[in-house]
Amino acid sequence: MTVLYVKEPGSVIRRDVERIKVTRRPPNKRTDDLLHSISVRDLEQVVIYGNVQLTTQAAVLLLENNVDVVYLSHYGKFRGRLGQDGSKFARLRHAQLRLIGDERRSLETALTIVSAKLANQRYVLARLGETAAPLARQILRQSADGIEQMHGASRKATTLDALRGYEGKAGVYYFGGLRTILQPRWAFKGRQYHPAPDPFNALLSFGYSLLQKDISATIHLVGLDPYLGCFHALEYGRPSLTLDLMEEFRPLAVDEAVMRLILDGGLGPEDFIYTGREERPVELGEGKMPIVIRAYEQRLAQGVLHTDSQTQQTIRRCMELQARIYGRVVLETRQQYQGLVA
Repeated sequence: MTVLYVKEPGSVIRRDVERIKVTRRPPNKRTDDLLHSISVRDLEQVVIYGNVQLTTQAAVLLLENNVDVVYLSHYGKFRGRLGQDGSKFARLRHAQLRLIGDERRSLETALTIVSAKLANQRYVLARLGETAAPLARQILRQSADGIEQMHGASRKATTLDALRGYEGKAGVYYFGGLRTILQPRWAFKGRQYHPAPDPFNALLSFGYSLLQKDISATIHLVGLDPYLGCFHALEYGRPSLTLDLMEEFRPLAVDEAVMRLILDGGLGPEDFIYTGREERPVELGEGKMPIVIRAYEQRLAQGVLHTDSQTQQTIRRCMELQARIYGRVVLETRQQYQGLVA
């Protein structure tokens, strides 16, 4: 199955019998260029960036074939998705409400999510240390030790706020380690967002937006409510469960992919634009978005040992498996959530 990314401004997504076609009319031309043509049966997802038009006929065809349609801004921020009416999984949603209302079960589930994330952060630092200079390797080990300390402390957390505090402190160690690998010209001082003040933070935010749309798709596929999570606080408009299930995949799917892209010379700070705008001061430069998407998709296609099933799976497939495990925990047909650990 194929994920179709439509990024070209002014493009139009049309229906042609049972096919989806993407066309665009270049300036000073009277005819459209054909950018993509694919059978709807081969489509799993359509991802639309910025100023792209989806015709009603194409939307109906995609809905009829249960193809997920995701809208992102032109710089990659998740906007929403096209879908049929609300979840038909009333029993599952009711069970989600019971889970988040049970402080003990909710904390236990959140703890396993955080535990997997911290283990994967240590894994990424160890992988980067394999090719790092001796001094950087030493700092990476120290960062990993700090994360392990927070991991141990988090097991004693008695509230979600305390657990969030340990997870946040582990993040300081983690991004401090990544900083030692980056050249000073990246101007990275630590993880910041809303807005991202430097190229590396902007790159991470774009990568996480790609991850969010994929995790969101698996949550909808399983029938879970994306707004009812255990770890992230419940707030209006916040997809707490999506953010919860993203956590263990952030280091594996995004951080490692973008670090390898940088270290291999595929992207540099000069590929970003300083806009001068307060709400979005740094953006990926023209034509660089496909490079990041390709690195991300290649990473998702790589195989890992799925922790729970002990079978070799792609990272993309693991996303669905993890959402299904969470669903069984919600329905109490399984006692505890098991995170994906590399």
